[in-house]
Order: sequence, then structure tokens, then C-alpha cells
Amino acid sequence: MASTPAGNSQIHLGMEARLPRVEPGKTSQQHGSALWKGFVQGSVGAAVGGSCAHPLDLIKVRLQLQTETPKLNMAQMGMRIFTNEGALGLFKGVDASAARQLVYSGVRFGMYDLLKEACGESSRPLGMLEKVGCAAGAGALGAFAGNPGDLAMVRMQSDGKLPPAERRGYKNIFDAVSKIAKTEGVLSMWRTGVIPNMNRAMIITVGQLAAYDQCKQALKDNAGMKEGVPLHFSASFSAAFIASVMSNPVDVAKTRLMNQRTVEGEKPLYTGTAQCMSTIVRQEGPLALYKGFAATFARQCPYVVITWITVEHLKKVMKDW
Repeated sequence: MASTPAGNSQIHLGMEARLPRVEPGKTSQQHGSALWKGFVQGSVGAAVGGSCAHPLDLIKVRLQLQTETPKLNMAQMGMRIFTNEGALGLFKGVDASAARQLVYSGVRFGMYDLLKEACGESSRPLGMLEKVGCAAGAGALGAFAGNPGDLAMVRMQSDGKLPPAERRGYKNIFDAVSKIAKTEGVLSMWRTGVIPNMNRAMIITVGQLAAYDQCKQALKDNAGMKEGVPLHFSASFSAAFIASVMSNPVDVAKTRLMNQRTVEGEKPLYTGTAQCMSTIVRQEGPLALYKGFAATFARQCPYVVITWITVEHLKKVMKDW
């Protein structure tokens, strides 16, 4: 049996193992090909996962926006949407969601590997803090690039909750982006909600990365699980819960900021992430920051699992490309 470098079999690379390292003898062109594959695998995998989980994401947004009493739970909100808007109502904004994932997750996955490489990942395993820094940076860059799609998605998802006279009536993501650019200016697609979106993306990317890696290694070491779908599902389930707990308050603030209407001459209710969160706590109580948590967690689980199954399949298909 061919020998392997000492210790390699003991190194746990976790999520970053989806891309091959630059080994001695490999050219920079081959390494560039690996980064390109990572971008494609991440964007397509996340688009598939995001589209499948979209109804739960829509329910989460509606739950975060509800201010009426009594409050509806996830099942009740889903039934209301289905009754009032039909089955297709659960997929409002799915095209914006897929487009956002193609950009957001493509940049996030691709930049994560690029940043790791810049930290010397090809010559040594990175420490946890280095991975966290790379993940946070990649998440912020991905969110900035994907903010127009996220803005369009949130508004399309929330449109059905508004009175008919106040609905924006976007037909699709291209119509939404075009109308936002014409009526509010091109830069508004980055002014509106970009900071809370970047904050959320940093938290989620770090949460998914660190939690997935740690949970996966713990399951292998302590539960004796082997590589395969059961291990990936268990680690992803745990990571989804941790990421949901970390990100939900920022996600609520992002949704409120993106959905609020601005009237010329009037100060908006929410002016920033911290101010939005403090206003929500003051007016609605601290638990309001976890509105839609059940839907957030329920959405994260299929999203993470489906994304990684798709990515792993694409890795096999694209191995010899």
C-alpha cells in the first residue's frame, strides 16, 4: 500500500475539503481551476438548496413582519398563505432567491477558499480562528455582492402581506431590480439593508463553518460515525441550529430594514441594525428578536443538507473537468 505523509489521515479539514489543496507539482492554472470549481459547486448547490427550502423562508419572513395579535405560528402562517395566495404563493420570490444564492453563495464559497489559500492553507492546516476570519470575510463579501437579489426577494416575499393598494407588484427579480433602481436609485440596492445583511452573512457563514466542522469531528471521534450522508446530515442539523440562534436577531432587523417604506421628509422608523434591534426590544419585547425562529431553523436544515448533498455530487461529476 502506498505510504501517505505522516499525520495526513488525522487532519480534519471539514467543509474546506471540498476543494483540493495545491500539492507539490501542481500548477497555478490547476489551482485556479479548483477555485473556479468551488465557485460553481457552491453557487449551484446553494441555489438548489435555497429553492427547495424557499416556502419555509417565505413563512419566516412573514412571521418576522407580523405585528398583529394574536400571533400566528409557523403552521398557521403557512396555511394562511396557502389559503389566501394559493400553492404558488409559497414560492413568491423563488427566482430572486435562486439568483441571490448563485451570486451570494458563489462568492462566499469561492472567496472562502481564496482567503484560506492566502492564509497558507495549502501548506498547513489552518487554526479555528483563522477559519473563522476567512469565513467571516467571505460571508461579508458574498452578502455585499448578493444584496440586490436579497432586497428583491424580501420585498417579493412580503408583498402579499401588504394591503392591495400598497403592494409593489414585482413580476420577477428583473422587474424588481429594475423598478428599485428607477424609483430609488441604483445605489439604494446597497444602501438598503446591506450592513445588517453583511452582519447576518458573517454570523451564518462562521456558524455553519465552525459548527459544522466541530460537530462533524465530534461525531466521528465520539460516536464512531463514518463519512457519508448520515454523518453529513447530523453535523449539518446541529450547525443549522447554532447558526439560527446566532443569526435570528440580525435577520429580523435585516427584514424590517429592507421592508420598510421611506417617505420623503419623514424619518424612517428603523435607521440601522443596532437601532432597529433596540426599537424592537423596546416596543415588542426581547423575544421579538426571535420571531420566525422555528421557520428559520426549519429552513436552515433542508437548505444546509440539500446544499451539501448537491455540492458533493457536483464534486464527483466535476472531478476530472
